[in-house]
Amino acid sequence: MHKRYDVVVVGSGIAGLSFALKVADKGRSVAIVTKKKRADSNTNYAQGGIACVIAKDDDFTAHVEDTLVAGAGLCNRSVVDQVVREGPERIQELVEWGVEFSKSNHGYSLGKEGGHSSRRILHVQDMTGRAIEQALLTAVASAPSIDLFEHHFAVDIITASKFSGAPLPPEEDKVHGLYVLNTQSGLVETWAAPVILLATGGIGQIYQYTTNPDIATGDGIAIAHRAGAPIRDMEFVQFHP
Repeated sequence: MHKRYDVVVVGSGIAGLSFALKVADKGRSVAIVTKKKRADSNTNYAQGGIACVIAKDDDFTAHVEDTLVAGAGLCNRSVVDQVVREGPERIQELVEWGVEFSKSNHGYSLGKEGGHSSRRILHVQDMTGRAIEQALLTAVASAPSIDLFEHHFAVDIITASKFSGAPLPPEEDKVHGLYVLNTQSGLVETWAAPVILLATGGIGQIYQYTTNPDIATGDGIAIAHRAGAPIRDMEFVQFHP
């Protein structure tokens, strides 16, 4: 079976779903593939919350410094600064997509967790990830230009070098699509797309003991490596969603 999209997103957690919604909003056709059910993601298991500068007595500089201290010198300061400063905008997007963060009489109910000097943790009771996942899935379901395929396993990215049979320079090795295994029919399908986003989560399941869900098997990292993408920071493994 052959399908054609402007963008194919691999993974149905917060990263993949939010990217799909943004791309679809720009008029692009989008497919989301996920190897089990649509809500099976690390996002769905995350409970704590999202750190963001919301309170009037908080500021970006403090949040950046807290993060750098917690990172023990391993953080990329420019990345930390960008993530922290874009936080309020990203939270507003989640609200517009239907996420209802817990509130108090004074606005958002902000928690304080280890490593933070101020109260800045937004949450939805104690099931933040599940609430975000469900809100994004509902938004995706109402987007006419997004198709979501459950029980579809991404196998490999189709690149120009695969067609030529020989390695090509990175600037010439363009993406042409994705091979996808329909795990219910057992058939491998060829999907054409000039853009593939890998948003497949971590590798927790390579360890004997982990609280990561069964889907955290590192497929996207392996696919990226086989396609010639640079892989970095593999030593950092999150042992809880």
